[in-house]
Amino acid sequence: MDCKRALEESKGNIAKAEEILKEIGLAAAAKKSDRTTSEGLIQSYIHSGNRIGALVEVACETDFVARTTEMKELAHNLAMQVAAMSPVYISSADREPQEERPPEEVCLLQQTFIKDQSRKVEDIVQEVKAKVGENIRINRFSRFALGD
Repeated sequence: MDCKRALEESKGNIAKAEEILKEIGLAAAAKKSDRTTSEGLIQSYIHSGNRIGALVEVACETDFVARTTEMKELAHNLAMQVAAMSPVYISSADREPQEERPPEEVCLLQQTFIKDQSRKVEDIVQEVKAKVGENIRINRFSRFALGD
């Protein structure tokens, strides 16, 4: 039904209809952000050379979504992001007031996504939220480097 409405609204322009559908999905994801996230998964990533690793805990509402390809891929990408970019905080809300570095450097959700420099990590998470129809939250992460 949303597809038909988006096509009508865009007067048959498929690219415009896709944008409208994306906005609808993001709005729906925002409405779900208050739901509890008691399921999820923990994903690890070890960089080649075995000198850098990361663990990420990503929570969702149901175990069904936790087992989906989208959720597993998101968790893997987040673990790679943590290993590559060394964030300190999940979001700018967690950031210490005395932190001098910009949020784009130290906050995971505000960082530029390593696989697509035109997008932020937060955009990737929102996209998966819209796709699976559940609230998704990054609970915690840890980065390990040999010698640190």
